[in-house]
Amino acid sequence: MTPVEFFADHTFTMVFWGTTIIGVVAGTLGSFAYLRRQSLISDVISHSALPGTLAAFLLMTSLGLYGRSMLALIIGAVIVGTFVVVATNWIPRATKIKIDTAMAVVLSAFFGLGMLMMQYIQNNPIPDKGGIQDYLFGNASTITKADLAVSLSIGGIALLVLLLMWKEFALTTFDREHAAVMGFNNRLIDAAMFVLIAIATVIGAKAIGLVLMVAFVVTPPAAARQWTSTLPGMVFFSGLIGGVGSAVGTYLSIAFGPIPTGPVIAVTLFVIFLFSLLAAPDRSIIVRAIRRRRAIAELKAAV
Repeated sequence: MTPVEFFADHTFTMVFWGTTIIGVVAGTLGSFAYLRRQSLISDVISHSALPGTLAAFLLMTSLGLYGRSMLALIIGAVIVGTFVVVATNWIPRATKIKIDTAMAVVLSAFFGLGMLMMQYIQNNPIPDKGGIQDYLFGNASTITKADLAVSLSIGGIALLVLLLMWKEFALTTFDREHAAVMGFNNRLIDAAMFVLIAIATVIGAKAIGLVLMVAFVVTPPAAARQWTSTLPGMVFFSGLIGGVGSAVGTYLSIAFGPIPTGPVIAVTLFVIFLFSLLAAPDRSIIVRAIRRRRAIAELKAAV
């Protein structure tokens, strides 16, 4: 399939722009999770947000409204996802349980609850339940103009908040003590950051699925870190890699498919990450190996 044929199809175009927006937003916001060394928190959010998504679906249908409204499902997922992040960070502070154990316990408990809710929905005559399982594994072909508008709006708002709170986020990420001295409320700023990370994780629930969204939040920043050493540069490159990887993966999944879009994008992002590890000018494995050889050669020559 040629690019002209690809973009001439309305469904393909919706999928392309939808996943690209998701990649840009998730990659950009995921930078701070990476820098805070909390990349795996996005995995906790993605799995734990399932009951939030399904709770929003059940609430909407009980009110006689359209249960699979993307806006409502994202709001439900963000609320539960944010609560889970706060709980995960509170447990190590209040107990002797370490953060990795807390993440594992919370993730499994909420994901199990979500699977029980999924089973309940599938076994009962609930309106609009067809395709509700797509929010777990994703189905990019179901993206509509309304879904695209919601993703663009919510993602745009999240990125705007990031810009407005840039100084606060940067200070609490790199120097929490200095931020507290300057009068910033670290816990309030953390809560705002957790909300943005939750949005980055669940914004692609319908297209990519909650299970695979962790790749969109974690992989782009890890790749971007190889190319730059500044915060603005990392955030920019992470969003760029997320967008480009999503766009390329979407095209490949359709042009050489049909292949599930989410997994192809995840593999594409991994390839970009692997290339970054090998070819980045300052931090790559190859450059470091060359520098070590030169240093050894110079040492031998000096001796």
